[in-house]
Amino acid sequence: MSWPQPQPILEKLGRAIVKSSKGAITGYEVMYGEVNLTGPTGRIVEAMAHLRDHPDFRFSQLIDLCGADYPERGQRFDVVYHLLSMAKNLRVRMKVQTDEDTAVASVTSVFPCADWYEREAFDMYGIFFEGHPDLRRILTDYGFHGLPLRKDFPMTGYVEVRYDDELKRVVYEPVKSVEWRNWDFLSPWEGMEPGYAPLIPGDEKAALPPPIAGPKP
Repeated sequence: MSWPQPQPILEKLGRAIVKSSKGAITGYEVMYGEVNLTGPTGRIVEAMAHLRDHPDFRFSQLIDLCGADYPERGQRFDVVYHLLSMAKNLRVRMKVQTDEDTAVASVTSVFPCADWYEREAFDMYGIFFEGHPDLRRILTDYGFHGLPLRKDFPMTGYVEVRYDDELKRVVYEPVKSVEWRNWDFLSPWEGMEPGYAPLIPGDEKAALPPPIAGPKP
């Protein structure tokens, strides 16, 4: 069977999923050779079980679960589930929306591997999953402040970590801004351009005018 699947097969798949889901999945769209499904957040467990158990689909593997942040929306987060059907050689993506305070039902009862994926989404975005057996941070350090993959999180973070040789331990300090530097964008093998940065000792010879040739004997 070819990959990716032809557009007519993907359209047929999307229509069949929506029709058979009894409202757990309400819409589909085919983009970039993939079927994207949407549905009500409160029925995500039912939607996952339907995609896994229906004999025409058999999406038996949860490949990934992740978040996506759209701060301009009231429900700023998409929770995205990527499913694979080994039997049918098909993939789908399921998306539901939530906000900073509303929990999404955990799908660990349908796909046990969602345990770590949901913890990662909680750690990186602050998305809550109701019914998760052990919802705590998984990637960030102890006492980490903030949610790194939210778009309003500064790229530099809030603190920096270093080892203090005098205190003989790891210390946390507020991030200090880096002063502006005038980069000359030249290869280090070619030296630095005069006027943009101090010259390396010895390079000042290159700035001297060439010697005047004397009369030939």
